[in-house]
Amino acid sequence: MADNLEIKGRDPSLYNEDLAPIPVSKRTWGWFEIFNVWANDVQSLFGYTLAASLFLTYGLNGWSVFAAILIAGFFVMWLVNMMGEPSVKYGIPFPVMARASMGVRGANFPAIVRAIVAIFWYGAQTYFASTAVALLIHALTGPAEADAAKFLGLTGVDWVAFLLVWVFQIWLFWNGIEWITRFLNWAGPFVYLVMIVLAGVIWYKAGSGLMSEMGNIFQGTSSYEGSSFGAFMAIVGTMIAYFAAVVINYGDFSRFVRSQSEMKKGNLLGLPLNIAFFSLIALVVTAGTVAVFGESLTEPTDIIERVNSVPLTIVAALMFFAATVGINLVANFIPPAYDLANLMPSKINFRVGGLITSAFALVIGGLWVSTISQIGIFNFVNTLGAILAPVYGIMITDYYMIKGGKLDVEQLFSADESGLYYYDNGWNRTALIAFGLAGIFSVATVWVPALADLSGFAWVIGAVLGGGLYFVLARR
Repeated sequence: MADNLEIKGRDPSLYNEDLAPIPVSKRTWGWFEIFNVWANDVQSLFGYTLAASLFLTYGLNGWSVFAAILIAGFFVMWLVNMMGEPSVKYGIPFPVMARASMGVRGANFPAIVRAIVAIFWYGAQTYFASTAVALLIHALTGPAEADAAKFLGLTGVDWVAFLLVWVFQIWLFWNGIEWITRFLNWAGPFVYLVMIVLAGVIWYKAGSGLMSEMGNIFQGTSSYEGSSFGAFMAIVGTMIAYFAAVVINYGDFSRFVRSQSEMKKGNLLGLPLNIAFFSLIALVVTAGTVAVFGESLTEPTDIIERVNSVPLTIVAALMFFAATVGINLVANFIPPAYDLANLMPSKINFRVGGLITSAFALVIGGLWVSTISQIGIFNFVNTLGAILAPVYGIMITDYYMIKGGKLDVEQLFSADESGLYYYDNGWNRTALIAFGLAGIFSVATVWVPALADLSGFAWVIGAVLGGGLYFVLARR
């Protein structure tokens, strides 16, 4: 493992302190920090709604849904263990790791695509987090006026809430990765505590009716038009797709971990076990809403509104804020900060990359209600996500099967034409060919109706195709 490694002969177009290998002696993360990376990823508003919906949408019995969720969790754990290992070993982030397979210049392409995806969602999630702050303000000052004036679809309170969240996130990242780590370590357990309290409140209100409704959910409704196996695999694919964005840049987090064993322990506790427990909470609350309100509610904000308790609303608003900012930092801030730094290391560091990300977030979040959410932007984002899928397969195949799990870290920062990772003018043509062929299929699952049934597994299929094609071409 890298320790006290000083990169000599580094090219300024490839190196800055944020991209440099982190020596083991300066790493502070253990399993708890990794667990909280996943806790913040899972325990968002969307994560709760997704978990609750899986028990209702496909009509399977509850045990089958739990099994599918666990399988997806273990599969994602396997994926990130593989992607995280080289970053723990050498202390390098995702864009630097990508240089080994894509070339020292070619790595900029997947890095920028990942940054675009993350920047878009950073802006959207900043808006979603602001709705929690607006909920808190209204809980303290009174409900919103129906005829309140709006600008770009947002009221004055909405804009105050949005700008507060935007500024808070800038303040947080400007203080460095240590403060981000502290926030994640606080937000993860806090959100869990509030979700357990919410489940307890619903259980108390539902009484004996809770067990009856849980029994109905576990029995299943068989309402899914396809086969039970098809429904089972659809749940597995949906859960894998949910984590796909974080999987590829997982090295951005694992580089801070002291050892491989700590990383793997954190992944085990944070993925399959954490997902299963959080899904159980979602199941209890969803069943309870049927018993209490006569309908299944999968949106946490709807549940809080129906409970009609000011103290619970205040605590829940803080939870929604913490959870959404947490996933924003994990999935949508740290990746573009490193990816943009990789583009121009001599001019862009982690903080400058964060400022660029925040500037775009101000525009995207501010226009979310009035414009962006209305123009069908999701296919655009899903297309960019599908483009990234083969990159994972290429990077993993290159590291484990072509290079035997060994990298020359010095060469990752060298622009010498005879350098190990310079390839053809800084681009690995073999990787580009494999990427292009596999990427066509991945993107097709987003746009071609005949392939719609594969869309849930588009990321996995793209990664396998990318890795397989790269292995064949590289061996030749």
